[in-house]
Amino acid sequence: MTIQRFETGPRMSQAVVHGNTVYLAGVVAGKAAGKSVTEQTQEILSIIDGHLAKAGTDKSKLLSATIYITDMKTFGEMNAVWDGWVSAGNTPARATVEAKLAAPQYNVEIMVIAAK
Repeated sequence: MTIQRFETGPRMSQAVVHGNTVYLAGVVAGKAAGKSVTEQTQEILSIIDGHLAKAGTDKSKLLSATIYITDMKTFGEMNAVWDGWVSAGNTPARATVEAKLAAPQYNVEIMVIAAK
């Protein structure tokens, strides 16, 4: 089987396709960094849509998601955006973890795996 990599850098690729499975790196907000959890989550999900499209799939084929938030008090705020975005009837297996992220301006990071 071949492996395709998208937006490959010296440390990581933003997406890796192996067979019919698409693995995304953790995504954080760029433009919304330092803004609300709502704004960061909206931007992150938009970026995920773009990465999935480049890899030939979409959110209706999500298999799993891992969400990192810096404060569980914002769980509901993040979920309000997630629930409006995720494909109804095609929700992935998911975990949400409170964690310190790479830089203080990031409050949310999301990593997904999808089928093609």
